[in-house]
Amino acid sequence: MANNPGAKKAIRKIAKRTEVNKARRSRVRTYLRKFEEALTGGDSAKAKEAFVVAQSELMRAVSKGVVHPNTGSRKVSRLHRQLKKLAVA
Repeated sequence: MANNPGAKKAIRKIAKRTEVNKARRSRVRTYLRKFEEALTGGDSAKAKEAFVVAQSELMRAVSKGVVHPNTGSRKVSRLHRQLKKLAVA
């Protein structure tokens, strides 16, 4: 258990940061789910809109440090590949 004031403050900061990061991660997952739903719907225009929003949310999470930069890039790349596959079909 934390005994000195600095350690107690660090615990408070970590708890706050964890809550914020949870909300950000949840937000990213929501937009990823919306993109998946647009893909399964088969509407390429709706899927493109959802892709743009999902991509920006992912990159925002990367800039905030919630997601590792390589992870964000990999996910965007995979989303884009799925979008292109839908456009071709």
